[in-house]
Amino acid sequence: MAASDVVRHDWSATELEQLFELPFNDLLFQAQQVHRRHFDANAVQVSTLLSIKTGACPEDCKYCPQSAHYRTDVDKERLLAVKKVLAEAEAAKAAGASRFCMGAAWRNPKDRDMPYLIEMIQGVKQLGLETCMTLGMLTPLQAKSLQQAGLDYYNHNLDTSPEFYGEIITTRTYQDRLATLQHVRDAGMKVCAGGIVGMGESRHDRASLISQLAQLPQHPESVPINMLVKVKGTPFAELEDLDPFEFVRTIAVARIALPTSFVRLSAGRESMPDTMQALCFMAGANSIFYGERLLTTANPGTDSDQALFQRLGIKPLQHTDYADEVHQSVIADAIQEQRQPTLYYPAK
Repeated sequence: MAASDVVRHDWSATELEQLFELPFNDLLFQAQQVHRRHFDANAVQVSTLLSIKTGACPEDCKYCPQSAHYRTDVDKERLLAVKKVLAEAEAAKAAGASRFCMGAAWRNPKDRDMPYLIEMIQGVKQLGLETCMTLGMLTPLQAKSLQQAGLDYYNHNLDTSPEFYGEIITTRTYQDRLATLQHVRDAGMKVCAGGIVGMGESRHDRASLISQLAQLPQHPESVPINMLVKVKGTPFAELEDLDPFEFVRTIAVARIALPTSFVRLSAGRESMPDTMQALCFMAGANSIFYGERLLTTANPGTDSDQALFQRLGIKPLQHTDYADEVHQSVIADAIQEQRQPTLYYPAK
């Protein structure tokens, strides 16, 4: 195994800042090399995200239109009926999604909610889709119950760096977030954890966020990188836009530091031109959310994404139920197909 293929857990924020400072082409070239060593460069994992309980969240996250602390246009809704959720999952599968993600605007789920959540998980699994939920903080017992129901992934973002965190939220600590991630790991589930950029943070904060993710004992299997979606009524509604090249750099640095994780081009795509999305895929993004809504914010339609995939020669990564060893072999074969003289040039 080459030194460049070693998965590191000791990336410092300073080292990652140095990557950010590379010339843009050099950074993307390095990220593309790492990406091709671990993934099919022209396959993208596709997920669909559904809000199963919307609004009235007691947390005060300044970016979130679902927070009860701010006056936005988001309507408050109770937990969706299981039948409705499963109908949405069927539609997502028909549109090409391989993973179905369910999000609830809670600080944490209540015991009375657990039977309905378990029924949702079991129903979505029966459709042949991977399952993911984001429900806020979890206790060890809740995490184990979700895992036993068949939940594949649990999403719980760190949002930003430890240093900048207090500027975003005061109702939950950074350690609370890390504790939930540990409960998820201890229960045997896969982790989906990333953050949001464009909230007024510095480049150091972006590097520090990725450092926190990379220093986890096991890297998250999925790392969503969200561009802030500015919503009227939230404290961040009038922030200046992040430079698009800085966003692409963030994707590239995440790819280098988290070489075996799926890096998801997540919220904010609706405002990204196709050329910017293409640069993100080149920088190592290999997962997206399908569908016209991400919880409460807009997202490109499936027709638009399918057209972009066709123009770029990208194919959706298909979910299989292979054993891990077989799955790795399938991916290795796909990667080998990419290593054609016209497409792949090993580093000198």
